[in-house]
Amino acid sequence: MIHKISFLLLLLSQLALAQSPRLEPVFGDNTYQITGVAVSKQGRVFVNYPYWTDTYRYAVAEVGKDGSVKPYPTAPYNTWREGQPVSPDQWICVQSVHVDAKDRLWVVDAASPKQNGVVGDAHRLVCINLATNQVEKVFPMKGIVGSNSYLNDVRVDTNHEVAYLTESKLGGIVVVDLKSGQARLVLKDAPSVKADPSYTFIIDGRELRDNLGPVRFQSDGLALTPDFAYLYYKPLSDNKLYRINTEHLRNAALTPKELSAKVEDLGRLASTDGMITDDKGNLYLGDDQAYTLYRVPGALSPAPFRPTKQVLLTDKNRLMWPDSYAIYNGYLYLTTSHIQHMAKNNGGKSTRKGPYEVLRLKIE
Repeated sequence: MIHKISFLLLLLSQLALAQSPRLEPVFGDNTYQITGVAVSKQGRVFVNYPYWTDTYRYAVAEVGKDGSVKPYPTAPYNTWREGQPVSPDQWICVQSVHVDAKDRLWVVDAASPKQNGVVGDAHRLVCINLATNQVEKVFPMKGIVGSNSYLNDVRVDTNHEVAYLTESKLGGIVVVDLKSGQARLVLKDAPSVKADPSYTFIIDGRELRDNLGPVRFQSDGLALTPDFAYLYYKPLSDNKLYRINTEHLRNAALTPKELSAKVEDLGRLASTDGMITDDKGNLYLGDDQAYTLYRVPGALSPAPFRPTKQVLLTDKNRLMWPDSYAIYNGYLYLTTSHIQHMAKNNGGKSTRKGPYEVLRLKIE
């Protein structure tokens, strides 16, 4: 009887193992650092490389099925280097890419090479028509966020034609009316966009520090629910999660205090970088400290909502700072940016051992 029970337990564990999601490699780069990934409705894969170090080649690239990369939308767009005049037809320092429900590619150019400040007031949000591979619209951020800002992630509400971006240097959310071109920085003084100063951001038993002290990342990742009703967001270097009903973000009549009062504090969950929701209302996020990916069901739930996380997988060898996400054809795509191994966070010497990667796992 004992042997039968042991056999059944072994069989069940093997079955669970066989059914658990597996990380599949999509693209790898052993030299140049990736942060963002976007996938079009036709399955075209785009990545971006931030201009954070001198080891830099392209800002935005399309990944071919053979693993090759092609600068996007053109090679000249990817040729700017420090010290050169700023051109509207060149990327400066791209932080993220995103494909919206209308299959448009959005590019966030933080224009802050090496995160030393915006050059030439060139920070902007750019929309590219994927049918023509042409830049369709540009939304300058001069006067919306300052020269010390760092624009980070973007999500687009295609029902109301509104884009939401995070500013991760000082904290805040930029709301862009895509029809009028008008933009506003909101929640800049709200606690929800600031990393909890009491939180110690530890990875592998060591606090993440640079030459200025403990690393602090303010509002960073964000996700829109499929009905565009809720925007989820959080500072990176703590484990708190927040959301707000987007109707409040679109209401310019609310005072900063009134708007901040509309934010829902969802408690402590994970120190994720990016986030994304699927069409069923599941929220997906990573944990840079625990090398883990989570699913959070019920992101569409009305208040009060207390999220619970389900472990999708843990991989200490591959999930080296899960950074940005995209969903296509039942797969969750993600990048690994190895930020904890950057030289600036390790006394001037890189500790990275593996490639920067785009990975995917089946979620449907």
